[in-house]
Amino acid sequence: MNKIKLVLVCFLIIYFSSVFAQSKVKRKPNVIFILADDLGWRDVTYMGSKYYQTSNIDALAKEGVVLTNAYAAAPLCSASRASIMTGLYPAKTGILDAGCHVKDVRLYASVRESESPKAKVLPVVSATRLKLDYYTLGKAFRDAGYFTAHIGKWHLGWPPYDALHQGFEIDIPHTGESGPTPNGWFYPFPVWPGHGKPGDNLEDDMAEQAVKFIKSHKDKPFLLDYWAFSVHAPWNAKQSLIDKYAKLADPNDPQHNPVYAAMIETLDDAVGRIMKTLKEEGLADNTIIIFTSDNGGVTWGEKTYIPDPYKGIPITSNAPLRGGKATTYNGGVRVPFIAVWPGHIKPGSVNDSSIIDGVDIYPTLMNMCGIQPKQGIDYDGVNVLPALENKPFKHGPIFIHFPLYIKLTHQIPATAVIDGNWKLIRYYYDSNDHADKFALYNLKDDIGEKTNLASKMPDKVKQLNKLITGFLNNSGAVLPRPNPKYNSSFNVRLKNNEINENKH
Repeated sequence: MNKIKLVLVCFLIIYFSSVFAQSKVKRKPNVIFILADDLGWRDVTYMGSKYYQTSNIDALAKEGVVLTNAYAAAPLCSASRASIMTGLYPAKTGILDAGCHVKDVRLYASVRESESPKAKVLPVVSATRLKLDYYTLGKAFRDAGYFTAHIGKWHLGWPPYDALHQGFEIDIPHTGESGPTPNGWFYPFPVWPGHGKPGDNLEDDMAEQAVKFIKSHKDKPFLLDYWAFSVHAPWNAKQSLIDKYAKLADPNDPQHNPVYAAMIETLDDAVGRIMKTLKEEGLADNTIIIFTSDNGGVTWGEKTYIPDPYKGIPITSNAPLRGGKATTYNGGVRVPFIAVWPGHIKPGSVNDSSIIDGVDIYPTLMNMCGIQPKQGIDYDGVNVLPALENKPFKHGPIFIHFPLYIKLTHQIPATAVIDGNWKLIRYYYDSNDHADKFALYNLKDDIGEKTNLASKMPDKVKQLNKLITGFLNNSGAVLPRPNPKYNSSFNVRLKNNEINENKH
C-alpha cells in the first residue's frame, strides 16, 4: 500500500511540475491590427486636432508608442493594403490605385496604349487583384499556428482573391468585394446583405463582430485584422453626433466638418469596444495592437459627397502637411501610427524621429511574434521594432510610386523618395520636350512642402534621383511613357481638370 502511495505521490509531483512548467511558458502574443480608411495624420486629438474627439484612440496611444513620422506605402487604399499584406511596394505588386473592386481582372500593371493629346504621358494602368501566389501576412500567421480573421474592408479583389483565399480563416462581411466605398452606412448594408436591423450603423456592427471574435477565440493566439470602413466616403453619420459637432464647429479651424467629425467618433467608439473587450477577457497584457491608416485624409469631395446642409465644408485638413489622399505630397501618405505591446513598448512614449513605412508592418509583426520568415520570401519592408521601442534606429529611403493621373487632386504621374529629411518627387516627362521635372523639399525645415529647392540644389536632386532610378530598376516597376500624341499647343495641365484616367 505504501508503495502505491509513493508511486501516486511521485506521479502527482511529476504531473504538477509539468503543468507548472507549461504555465511558465507564455503563449505567443495575439495581434490586433486596426487599419482606418482615409484617416488623416491630424485627424486624431493626440496629433493636435482641436475639433475631432478621439478619446479611445488617445487612450490607446497612452498605452504604447506614437510614431509621428509614419508613412503609408501609397496614397490610395488598394495599393497601400496590398503593400501591408505582402511587405512589398506597389511597384512590385502592380497594384497602384484603388481599383481592386472592378470586374476586369488584371494581375499585372501595364502602360496605357493611348491618351488624349492634352496629356504629356501615357500613364500606368494598375493591376486589379492581389495575386494568390504572394505569401501574405494572413498566410504567414495562419501557418505559424495563429487563428486568422479579417473583419471589415478588404478591397484587394473579388473571390478567389478575397481574404479567405489569402490566409484568413474568417472574413466578415465577405460579400465578394466592397468596392472603394461601403456604399451606405446604415441598414440595409449593400456590403453585408441580410445582416443587421433598422437603425444599425455599419462600423458599429463590424465592431460587434470583432468583439464576438475575440471572445470566441481567446484560448488560442490570433491575428485579427480589423480594417475599418470608416472614415471613407460617402460621408454620413449618426444624426445625434452630427448635431453635436455642428454646435462645436469653428469655421476658422480648417477642420470643421460635423459629418466627418461624427464618423471619426464612431470609429473611435469601435476602437474603444475592442480595447475594453481585451481587458475584460484578460488578453490585454499579451496582445500587440497596431493602429494606423491606409493613406492620408481627403481634401476634396465636399461639394459632391457631403449631405446638405454641410455640402461645401472641406472634409478635413492635413495642415501643416500639403495635399491629401491621392497625391504624392505628405498629406497623402503620412499617417497616424500607434503600437502597443505591454512589457516591451513603453507606455506613453513618442518617437518623432524614426521614419517607418507601411511595408514594414509585415516583417515587424513577424519579428514581434517570433515567426521565422518563409525561405525564399523577401520583403521591401524591414523590422522596425527598435523604432517602436525608441531605440536607435535609422530607416533607409522609402519610396512612393504613383505613376497615375488623378483628376480631383491634380496629380500627375510621379515617383518620390524620402531619405532622412529630404524628399524628391520625379514628375515623368512633365516638360514640353518630355524631360522629367523635379521637386525637392527639406522636410525638417519645410514640413508643408512649400519651397521647391530643385533649381538651387542640383547635386541633391541628382543624388536622390539616383535612389529613385535604383528602386525602379530593382523593383521591376512599370513606368509611364511619353505620349506620342501630346500637342504642346494645348498648354494644359491637370489644373483644368481635363484629364481623368484613374478613379480613386
